Order: sequence, then structure tokens, then C-alpha cells
Amino acid sequence: MSAMLETPELPAVFDGVKLAAVAAVLYVIVRCLNLKSPTAPPELIYQDSALARFLLKSCPLLTKEYIPPLIWGKSGHIQTALYGKMGRVRSPHPYGLRKYLTMPDGATATFDLFEPRSEHCIGEDVTMVICPGIANHSEKQYIRTFVDYAQKNGYRCAVLNHLGALPNIELTSPRMFTYGCTWEFGAMVNYIKKTYPQTQLVVVGFSLGGNIVCKYLGENQANQERVLCCVSVCQGYSALRAQETFMQWDQCRRFYNFLMADNMKKIILSHR
Repeated sequence: MSAMLETPELPAVFDGVKLAAVAAVLYVIVRCLNLKSPTAPPELIYQDSALARFLLKSCPLLTKEYIPPLIWGKSGHIQTALYGKMGRVRSPHPYGLRKYLTMPDGATATFDLFEPRSEHCIGEDVTMVICPGIANHSEKQYIRTFVDYAQKNGYRCAVLNHLGALPNIELTSPRMFTYGCTWEFGAMVNYIKKTYPQTQLVVVGFSLGGNIVCKYLGENQANQERVLCCVSVCQGYSALRAQETFMQWDQCRRFYNFLMADNMKKIILSHR
């Protein structure tokens, strides 16, 4: 008789492990994609004024519910990755002139100046003075995209290059940019005011730049002269309290802490 080999049946416990693994994967996907997060209109906090009413009337999107793209639209991680890579394949390259300013302590501040490419809709001379995010400068893709759009709408743009952030600009003093120093931004604004005495200013700050521009405007009332408004984008309000969040592993927050710290280390070591 020929021996017949019988395949033993898989134990029921193995099926349970597979189900548990599938459930764990689904849980991770739901958490990472933030699928359970409800959508809602943004919460607006403002003082009732003519300017606030004008902004709400001009920007009805501010009061509408945000409807994100399906599946990945609620995930900040995926949005960051997609916009950081796929969304900037054809990033514009606006042409500007680099300006150098010698600071009182010997530091060399730089900023890039971009002239408008069309007439402003109200026919006025308006300059955006822009402060990028941490360790950023005018050559970053999100800054180039913003400047290109502003130029097309009739704005002159002056973009600060954070001290030490540009790889091809050497430090001429023993310091680089910090979270609270407004010296370089103030020097850039003063240059614009002197060079273009007729221009009005729109102050724009991204992330860390938002902290710097708000601090600059509040340091001295004279800094607010000829300023039409200030726009602070994604500003952090307390580095110490934010650090508590960045040290958490939930939602991979600590991973971003490593990325930012590694970037800062590279900048510091490049000037060693």
C-alpha cells in the first residue's frame, strides 16, 4: 500500500493570531490616517472690527467646513510627505537679488529681494517682508512657491535668510539665528523702508518666523509704521510646552523631533 501523507489541520489558535494581526494593522491605519477625526469649520478668534469684518467677507472659506481628500486627507504625516515631495516637482524659481547687510556685531545678514511681475490690484506699492521657518531661507521650495504667487499678484517680496542657514554663506561672527533674535529681520525691514519710501508693508512669518515677526512688531511701536497687517502662519507659541509634545511617541511626534534636531546639528557643524 502506498503511504498517504495527510496535511494536519491548522490549529484554531493560528486563525486567531491572523485575525489579531489584521485587526492591529487596521487599527494602525485608522490611527495614522486619523480617520476618526471629525471635520468642522475652523474656530475663529478675533476682535470685532472693520478689518475683521472685511476679511470675513472677502474670505468666506474661513467659515466653511474643511472637507479633506478621501482616505489620506486627515493625516498630517501623509499631507506633509505628499506636498513636500510630489506637490513640488515643478516648483517655481523666482528671480531675485541677494542683499548683504553688516550688523553691528560683525554678522552678515542676507535677504533676497523679488520685484513684482504685475501691477497690484489697488495700484499701490506693497512689499511683503517675509521671515521663513526654522533653519529656512529664500531657496526653500515653499518660500519660492509663495513668492512666485505674490509676485504675480503685484507684491514686491523681501525674504530673510536666517543667519547661518544658507550653505554657501559663511558666518562672519560667532553666532547664528535663534528663536528670539529680531536683529536681522529688523535690518531688512529698515532697508526696505529707506529704499522704497513710498511702499506699504505686509509682514509675513512662517512657523518660527511667525514668532520673530510678532516679537519684532511688539518690541517697539515705531516698528509698526507703514505696516498694513501681519500674517503669522503656523506659529508656535511656547517652545517649552511644545517640546513636551515633541517628546511623545504618540502619532510619531518624537520622530519629527529627531529630524529637526538632526537638521540643526548639520547647520551648526557646517560652520564648525
